[in-house]
Amino acid sequence: MRYTADLHVHSHYSRATSRALNLETLYQWATIKGIHIIGTGDFTHPKWFQELQEKLIPDGNGFFKLKNLPSQLMTAQAIDVRFCLSTEISCIYKDGNKVRKNHHLLYAPDFETVAKINDKLSTIGNLTADGRPILGMPARDLLEIVVSASDSAYLIPAHIWTPWFSVLGSKSGYNSIAACFKDLTSHIFAVETGLSSDPAMNRLVSALDQYTMMSNSDAHSAQNLGREANLFDTACTYDGMFEALKTQKGFLGTLEFFPQEGKYFMDGHRNCGVCFEPTTSQAHHGICPECKKPLTIGVLNRVVCLADREQPQPPSHAAGFEYIIPLPEIISEIKGMGVSSKAVQQQFTSIIGLFGNEFTFLRESPVEDIKQQLGPIYAEAISRLRNRQIIPEPGYDGVYGTIRVFQLGELKNK
Repeated sequence: MRYTADLHVHSHYSRATSRALNLETLYQWATIKGIHIIGTGDFTHPKWFQELQEKLIPDGNGFFKLKNLPSQLMTAQAIDVRFCLSTEISCIYKDGNKVRKNHHLLYAPDFETVAKINDKLSTIGNLTADGRPILGMPARDLLEIVVSASDSAYLIPAHIWTPWFSVLGSKSGYNSIAACFKDLTSHIFAVETGLSSDPAMNRLVSALDQYTMMSNSDAHSAQNLGREANLFDTACTYDGMFEALKTQKGFLGTLEFFPQEGKYFMDGHRNCGVCFEPTTSQAHHGICPECKKPLTIGVLNRVVCLADREQPQPPSHAAGFEYIIPLPEIISEIKGMGVSSKAVQQQFTSIIGLFGNEFTFLRESPVEDIKQQLGPIYAEAISRLRNRQIIPEPGYDGVYGTIRVFQLGELKNK
């Protein structure tokens, strides 16, 4: 069975997230986007865990169904949305005379396993403070707790290149996955690439060949679901999905943000408006020419530092990937209005009604059908997206980049 999964999301109990981020809203937006499996996020938070137990029922395959289905926000094609128990943990600790800060995704097949994990973690840190709790424990020890809770509980390192909070990040990471997880490294079978990198960038580092490249939205609002996602053709079960991630049999690859749009792609300083390529940063010795402080070294630079290849060399068994641009951003560019403007949102709703869901429109709908329904400009935009004909303005130091499909001023002539 073919299905799409977004396995890194949050609830309204996480900091800097939408107050409307609940199970019902996640379900509604999963149908709008075309996502079959969504992570619950935040299962370590006591109140959210209680809500999960009250509102979800096991489907018998390791996933969960929503007891009471909400009314649809838009006229989207009905799909069978399931939830996968998940959370994100922030580990901050000292190792090798350096403070390490890294984030990790945890997955569990049932409430009993979650309860075991939560009981252990509650003795280490305050799980009520944040949906993504901060724990003063090594990532290796977190992994030990997870694998001890169940043979079907898993840890996947999150957004592995992010400068501040990741396994390989420039600010507080390691130079290898093994250096982080030590004697338990064999339990790691996949890594999350994050918004600021794609599988091709990761395949410049041969040490990552053994890991499946997974991508997720890390959504802090339901509208951001599916900005990255995973594609499967296997049994739509918890065991089937993770077996595909372990073996790459049945794992079809990922839907990717253009990494330039990620907010840590380039080096730079947000306050100074400085954005540098790695070679330019090197010429400045990693120092901002404006304020004379160290630059925030971005993902591209960090990948280059650890790379042992000049060109990506994916293993023969590795799955592929394709890029997407969130549909509201495409509409926003065409209309010359903000993503959250009424006109953009109305057009988005109309397109969902015509084509069923966002992924179908972006990836599968024939360009001629798009032209007939929406006109030549939308047809041209989707054609350029599918052919990777884009104009990027890269992100840096916490500032998201922008991806355009039309040259500046081009739409005035259409």
